[in-house]
Amino acid sequence: MDDKHLERERYDERARQARRSLPGAAGPQDGTESVPCVLRAPYEHYENLLRQVLGPYARVLELGSGTGEFTGVLARSGAQVTASDISADSLDLLRIKHPDWNHVSTEVCDMENLPFEDASFDVVASAGSLSYGDNQRVLHQVHRLLKPGGCFVCVDSLNHNPVYRLNRYIHYLRGARSRSTLLRMPTCDLILQYQKILGGTSTVRYFGSLSWLFGSLSTWGPEAWWAKRSDECDRLFHVRKSAFKFVLMVRKGG
Repeated sequence: MDDKHLERERYDERARQARRSLPGAAGPQDGTESVPCVLRAPYEHYENLLRQVLGPYARVLELGSGTGEFTGVLARSGAQVTASDISADSLDLLRIKHPDWNHVSTEVCDMENLPFEDASFDVVASAGSLSYGDNQRVLHQVHRLLKPGGCFVCVDSLNHNPVYRLNRYIHYLRGARSRSTLLRMPTCDLILQYQKILGGTSTVRYFGSLSWLFGSLSTWGPEAWWAKRSDECDRLFHVRKSAFKFVLMVRKGG
């Protein structure tokens, strides 16, 4: 079984398990509130950027939607949202959890080969899904699908800090991650490629150079206090390659 089928089976099974334990339609808290406090800053920034570019007339594609953990900020904008994922069971659970999202459609598809017309979306969004597809193919799809002036907004992990690389490798050894996701983890070079190929204005911020440390220290005091210290370190030292997460927004040039 190749990695793509392995990941599909893994996320299908996770969704089936979550569906069996679901107490009601609302389900658990999603979005930034579902993330540990010390790791929230990049997701808060991601959602804030999306709020700036979304509106009720926007057409939005979300890559790797899963069960809708970060689809809420898109849905609440009133935009016409297409939530896409390779896992059919995950998208089924998204619809069960959020039956009131009548302006959100779902599409089971591979992010390397998306079944949509050229220049058909105002916004393409991704929360942690870039390593689940070939980097160049996904970049080509984002460029193809965005309208001129449209925005690509993503939050994802960065692959330079050795502490985080080791942690992902341990997850791979434990069978919780496929080898291809290790190889495809975003880098600073990939960020530059998105900026160059899309060709418009862009902004990128880096977060969490010391999240691994402050996360463990949170047992010795309020988690929110340690989260604030982690964010202050990021700003003070202008982190880049040492970061855990990055948030990128880039417009497609005309």
